[in-house]
Amino acid sequence: MSSLAQAIELLEGGDWQAAHRIVQKDDSALASWAHGIVHLMEGDRRNAGYWYGRAGREVPEGVDIVAEIAALKAESATSLTARAD
Repeated sequence: MSSLAQAIELLEGGDWQAAHRIVQKDDSALASWAHGIVHLMEGDRRNAGYWYGRAGREVPEGVDIVAEIAALKAESATSLTARAD
């Protein structure tokens, strides 16, 4: 399992602190998105905006964290599949 997949599992379980320790070591766009989600869960929207920006995304208005994690997980799976081809 990749470190990003581990971080996503931790986010799904609500453990943003452990997920943060993983994603802060990864400079990929998907990890930046995960990093932004970490800061949303923490309640730091300004910092989340920075990380969403590094991921080439905007923080959605009225963000649904569960839906955001699911979208990250789906895109991560798509990315892994594309690399395997």
